[in-house]
Amino acid sequence: MKQVKVSNNVIRRLPRYLRKLDELSENGVDKISSRQLGEQLGLTSSQVRQDFNCFGEFGQQGYGYNVLALREQIAGILGMDRGFRAILIGVGNIGRALMENFCFDDWGVRLAAAFDIKPALIGTEYKGVKIYSMEELESYLENNQVNIAVLTVPKAAAIPVTERLTAGGIDAIWNFTNVELTEPNSSTIVENVHFSDSLLSLSYFVAERCDEKAAREEQ
Repeated sequence: MKQVKVSNNVIRRLPRYLRKLDELSENGVDKISSRQLGEQLGLTSSQVRQDFNCFGEFGQQGYGYNVLALREQIAGILGMDRGFRAILIGVGNIGRALMENFCFDDWGVRLAAAFDIKPALIGTEYKGVKIYSMEELESYLENNQVNIAVLTVPKAAAIPVTERLTAGGIDAIWNFTNVELTEPNSSTIVENVHFSDSLLSLSYFVAERCDEKAAREEQ
């Protein structure tokens, strides 16, 4: 595999390829060309080939890509075979929803523990995941391999908890707090998730379509 600096845009497209390949496999498709794959994802065949060429030579000219083999290669690139371990901080509405409905294991990540401040939750389990007191966070990080922290605490707690996680050497934070976290002096990787961003992007395109329709009616 090539060791090159890959653009963020390419990395963001890899999960889309993965989902599409899973769908193709479920539908009994064994092989696919870059043109066909691109058409199904709204990309050009050239873009598909360029994306894959960032990581090595995939597929065969005149044959295309073996769906299962390509899926395995992309899964490896995305680290799904590394056995990463995650903890969840904040077992509130969003935290419980993730624990109940998002299957971390399907994506190569084991949710090993959860943390909260509510006495009634501490020491219990939710969906097979034990819930610890926030007072135990530092000792847990020190004594267990943890790669990712899923942050679902209230906004007011986002920065203080982030500081504790980065001090504990966490590799990455998946942030659902609606606070834009940045750690410029830390090696911790932060992925900020804002549900509103997707909704507002959708709202923009709806507004654009409405304006175009109104302009046509005025003509």
